[in-house]
Formats: sequence, C-alpha cells, structure tokens
Amino acid sequence: MEPCKNVHALRTGFRILVDQQVWKIEDVFTLQVVMKCIGKDAPIALKRKLEMKALRELDRFSVVNSQHMFEVLAAMNHRSLILLDECSKVVIDNIHGCPLRIMINILQSCKDLQYHNLDLFKGLADYVAATFDVWKLRKVLFILILFENLGFRPVGLMDLFMKRIVEDPESLNLKNILSILHTYSSLNHVYKCQNKKQFLEVMASALTGYLHSVSSENLLDAVYSFCLMNYFPLAPLNQLLQKDVISELLTSDDMKNAYKLHILDTCLKLDDTVYLKDIALLLPQPPRELPPSHPNAKVAEVLSSLLGGEGHFSKAVHLPHNYHIDFEIRMDTNRNQVLPLSDVDTTSATDIQRVAVLCVSRSAYCLGSSHPRGFLAMKMRHLNAMGFHVILVNNWEMDKLEMEDAVTFLKTKIYSVEALPVAAVNVQST
Repeated sequence: MEPCKNVHALRTGFRILVDQQVWKIEDVFTLQVVMKCIGKDAPIALKRKLEMKALRELDRFSVVNSQHMFEVLAAMNHRSLILLDECSKVVIDNIHGCPLRIMINILQSCKDLQYHNLDLFKGLADYVAATFDVWKLRKVLFILILFENLGFRPVGLMDLFMKRIVEDPESLNLKNILSILHTYSSLNHVYKCQNKKQFLEVMASALTGYLHSVSSENLLDAVYSFCLMNYFPLAPLNQLLQKDVISELLTSDDMKNAYKLHILDTCLKLDDTVYLKDIALLLPQPPRELPPSHPNAKVAEVLSSLLGGEGHFSKAVHLPHNYHIDFEIRMDTNRNQVLPLSDVDTTSATDIQRVAVLCVSRSAYCLGSSHPRGFLAMKMRHLNAMGFHVILVNNWEMDKLEMEDAVTFLKTKIYSVEALPVAAVNVQST
C-alpha cells in the first residue's frame, strides 16, 4: 500500500496487536507471514520479540520454512545470525531439488542482510555445478550475478560456465554478454584459467556482433570489463575511441563514464597491448584516488620499528595515472637492504627496487579467499608495470597481531628470502 496517514494508522495498530498476541501464534507459516508484514521500520523491540518466537519454534520448522526464513528476515530488515545460521544448515542438508526461485530469494536476502555464509554459498554453487547440464544458461548466469553481488567466487561453477560459453557462443545476447563480462572481471576469475584466451576471444567476438546496436555506455562497460581482465579487443576499442562516442560519454552526468575512460587510458599506456600506446584521450581530470586521511597507524608503527625509523619509508604516496599507495619503501634491486630516503637521490634508479605496501580491506578479495577482485588485481598489475614490488597487508589480520608478530610478518614480506637472516639481525639491533 502507498504510504499515507491511514496506512500508517493501520500498520501501527497491526504492530500493537502483534506485540500483544505474538506468543499465541501457533503456526510457523502464520508467524512468518506476520514477520514479513510488520515492515522494515518496525520497532527493534518488536523485531526481537518475533525473532525469539521464531527461535522457540525452530524444532518445528519444515524445510520450506527454513528456506523462506531468509526472505522473511530481509523483509523486516532484521539480521538474526542464529536464525540464519540454523536455516542455512537445513538448506544445505536439503539442497537437492531446491527450486531456482528459492535459491534466488535466499541469495538476494543474504545480500540485503549482509549475511555471508561460505558453507551456504558453496552448497548452492556445488549443487548448481553438479546439476549443470539441466540448467539453461540464463538461469546459471542469474545465480552467478547474485554470487558476484555477494563477492563470492564459485570457482567450479564459473569454470563450467566458461566452458559452455566457448562451446555455444551463439546463445549469447547483448544483456548476457554485458553481465558475463562484469561478473568475470569483477571476481577476477579468468586469471590463470586454462581456457582464458578462448573465453575472451569468444566474448569479444560476441560483443563485436552487437557493435551496430550497442549503446555508448554499454560499450564502455564492456570494454572496461575487458580492461580489468587485461584484454583489449580491437573492434570494440576502435568504436569506443571515436571522438563522437567519447564526447557523448563525457557529456553525460554520470561521472562513472569519465572514471572508466581514465582506467581505459591507463590500461592502454601500462598494459602489454598491441594497441597504440600514444593515443590521446581528451579527458577531464578525474577525482583523485584519495588515500585514507591517516594511513594505517599500526602498519606505520611496524614499518618504523622494522626499518629503523620513518626516514626509511614514505606514507600516502600519489603516483601517475591517479594511483595511490599507502607506503613506499626503496630497496636495492635484490631486496636485501632498505635505503634511507635521504640516500635515494644519490642512488642510480637502476639500483633501486621500489616497494609498494597496500593496506587492503576484506572487500578487496573474493569472499573467504585471498583471491584479489578485479580492481585490486589491475592495480597490482599496473604497479608492477611501473616498477614496483607489491606487498598486500590485510587490515583485519594486522589488527589481530601482536607487535612482535606483526614485525615478523612484514619482514618476511619485504625482504627477499636470501636476505631474511640479515634482516633479522637488523631488526634485533634497532
């Protein structure tokens, strides 16, 4: 119902009635209908009372009740981890024959509730992979899109899907193409895949078939996805880089267009592509990739302790191509010794190895793994092209480490294996 005074009065009265009668509800399905109807803005006390009632009824939950509970909690915007965990176990144990609609509702609800259960996601992905031959391509793609929204990379299922695309590219329409490119580039899946080259060629060929009808923004989205995957199909690039297309994209109010064009420009300059590297894109200056106002304080303290003071590293360094790194260290080319910043100007550039320390959050990786997502993978690739050795420091892991363990961890990351015994002596003497 559309919001109005009468609807508000009815909903308020309904909530009062539910609050008074909740313990008298005997049927689980009725309870779930009531929970779904109270609204996202219901008082938290009422939500918790309904949660407690549902927990009391857990033993009476059917498989369907457990499957439906995800959508119910999302409808009332209440993230009950106990209910979600218990219902996840039931869903996993009874996954065989689970309808697509139920799986979609579960995954969408998990996204809405920011609920990340690896066992649940793996169970759903493994089931779809095990029954892959009976699924239509668009249905599997819809599941993959939902997994991408959750940051989860179902490796086996994505491999099977790639294989089907290579075998049957004629089944792709433009919407499929754009979704596939976004999903695979976002999750950085094609990296080191055996049929990477075939897959990218098939996707590029499929996109080329739609160049006569694709909009400028969709073309940009597709090429941007290819850029993340370090692939540069000539026909789409040639069309995208026409002056009238660039002008149309830049006159749009969507700042994402300018950002993606800058990424493309950076890729053409830094990546190993046969495309012209001296192409001139007349682009406005994008917003700078802003560093945190205060770089990770613990990492700075650890580096100071390990390297012998802040004179041995730089903080919040801005680089060409609108990149930023949290910390920079200058070392000899064998990474045996850290060079004081005061000595760098007198040292030949060919004798220096620049080291970039990136402090990253969980969201930079695929869920539950150390596999970098698309943007981080591209940034690492570009930093390597600019001559950096890249070190990733996971913020959440660093926060858990005691100072001594943190120093040891960074020491093994920064120094080469051959230099570690020497580095250990240097640390003890600082």
